[in-house]
Amino acid sequence: MEYNLADLFESVVDVVPDREALVYIDHPGTGAERRLTYAQLDAAANRIAHHLLDSGIEPGEHLGLHLYNGIEYLQTVLACLKARIVPVNVNYRYVEEELVHLYRDADLAALAFDAEFTERVAAALPQTEKLRHLVRVGTPPEGAPALRTTGFADAEASGSPEREFGPRSADDLFIIYTGGTTGMPKGVMWRQEDLFFSGLGGGAPTGDPVKTPEELAERVAAGGDGITFFPAPPLMHGTSTLTAFIGFNFGQRIVIHRKFVPEEVLLTIEKEKVTSVSLVGDAMLRPLIDALKGPLSRTDCSALFSVSSSGAIMSETVRAQFQELVPHVMLLNNFGSSESGFNGTATDDSGPEKGFRLRVNARTAVVDPATYKPVTVGEPGRIAQRGHVPLGYYNDPEKTAETFFRKGDERWVLLGDMATVDEEGIVTVLGRGSQCINTGGEKVYPEEVEQALKSHPDVYDVLVAGVPDPKWGSRVAAVVQLRQGAAQPSLEDIQSHCRTRLAGYKIPRRLVLAPEIRRSPSGKADYRWARTVAAAAEGAPA
Repeated sequence: MEYNLADLFESVVDVVPDREALVYIDHPGTGAERRLTYAQLDAAANRIAHHLLDSGIEPGEHLGLHLYNGIEYLQTVLACLKARIVPVNVNYRYVEEELVHLYRDADLAALAFDAEFTERVAAALPQTEKLRHLVRVGTPPEGAPALRTTGFADAEASGSPEREFGPRSADDLFIIYTGGTTGMPKGVMWRQEDLFFSGLGGGAPTGDPVKTPEELAERVAAGGDGITFFPAPPLMHGTSTLTAFIGFNFGQRIVIHRKFVPEEVLLTIEKEKVTSVSLVGDAMLRPLIDALKGPLSRTDCSALFSVSSSGAIMSETVRAQFQELVPHVMLLNNFGSSESGFNGTATDDSGPEKGFRLRVNARTAVVDPATYKPVTVGEPGRIAQRGHVPLGYYNDPEKTAETFFRKGDERWVLLGDMATVDEEGIVTVLGRGSQCINTGGEKVYPEEVEQALKSHPDVYDVLVAGVPDPKWGSRVAAVVQLRQGAAQPSLEDIQSHCRTRLAGYKIPRRLVLAPEIRRSPSGKADYRWARTVAAAAEGAPA
């Protein structure tokens, strides 16, 4: 047995077959839910795996998951892993041009898609010559283009529930497409063994990794149940799918919703006695706070132990508001990426005063991007990780060469985040180098300014971007969504608030009010949109 995700999952199934594995709730209180034990989920995944193989999709070929959250999403991922077909996530917000790029760039041979996206799939299909097999979840809307597809239920019924698969390898691929903040999406190629240790904590994210593949099931058999993981963001983002697999590796229960609706999340936390929720930053935590302060103030969150964020920061102000309402819950600001997996967790004193400070794992360092040597204390560099890292970007040797490197016998990945390190090894993240605003030679990282602005009582959400300035090259602009009912603050008010928290050159010189801050479905910042809005308010080109 190797560190192959399908092998590991099957080993867990064999020791806890009757334990509940996956619960899908469409809308709490309506009765629209499905529950599968580990044995049932295993058989369901086997059926889809055999259907794909019987339909001519071969091991090593790629299948896209153009789906909302649902049983079908994780069932299909597991099916791919079992059949040695490579799963590829597809952002369901993409429009035709982006879908054509991803479908072609990823060399998709098959696609599982929600019927709601039929029109977009139909528009992209003629330009994606390798895509030859479509599996549709649900019924297409009236008037949707006719496509030659296999309904998911029919695909499931046609496949055998037995395993009966050939041997697998730790080298089998798992590809995570990441949109980033600029350019078209890129596919991060993970060996499954590397992903198991970097993205899934080696079977024990908070403890010692397993020393052999067989040890994973041994731990599950020796332990109990009672943990319920609730990945709230879309599964199409790596952090949610990896959270689900962390739960599977523990032999515990996973709860998912089709979409993030804060009131429904709280109802499920109470009903299912959820112990661990993962989300993405303030964009998801703040609506939960609003619901807890309002119509769902009596929600029983007594089973909830932790709320973790990855992909965006939970700001100090928002964390404090949540802790007032649910004081017993541990809040974790985790740091990682599609290219590195997990790097570390924010310290308790992380915030606007000291910055976003991390205790990183032993494989993470801050290096000079030119020499790859560790930086000295206080010197800025880029965060890098060694050891179990991806092989590179699929179909992109140029970007692979820019991001992945070898140092001695080890593989490294160089992330886009700038940081410093102190005498104790604590890493302070400055921000994404690509988003850095150069104003008069001084560097401003939007995340730091955003943290300060979020502590203003009238600010609900904010993104910071640079706009052209004839004297300084660029200046800082804040695109702000106000709290409901808040009085409109002046630029001077915003600047006065920031002066006690930021150096003068970091203070916004332009305030732009927006009805809503645009973010991805998972809550990640859309800085391209912020720059466009800020530049338009200046009357300058984006």
